[in-house]
Amino acid sequence: MSGARHHRKGDRIERELVERHKAIGIDAERYPLSGATRFRNSGHDVDIYPFGREEAPLVAESKARKNGSGFVQLEKWLGEYDALFLRRNNADPLVLLPWRTWAALLGKVRR
Repeated sequence: MSGARHHRKGDRIERELVERHKAIGIDAERYPLSGATRFRNSGHDVDIYPFGREEAPLVAESKARKNGSGFVQLEKWLGEYDALFLRRNNADPLVLLPWRTWAALLGKVRR
């Protein structure tokens, strides 16, 4: 895939994530020039405002793969569970959530 097609795909996925959040009542927006520059010393993709605009957003990165390359093992480990915790020695755990769990958690957040 050419660079321009990669960029369009990334933009499309970011817009989808923003719309998914808005559909469950959570304000979100694509970060200006996400990934293209270090605007305000950050290059993340999406700002999520579960606590309202008066609070700092959760900043999120998104990755998409046509065939799931790199995601297959994570999906196997996650299975039908609600969360997958990943921890490397001497590091904080990472948490992988399926959308259904993420949306349920955000639904419990004070808006």
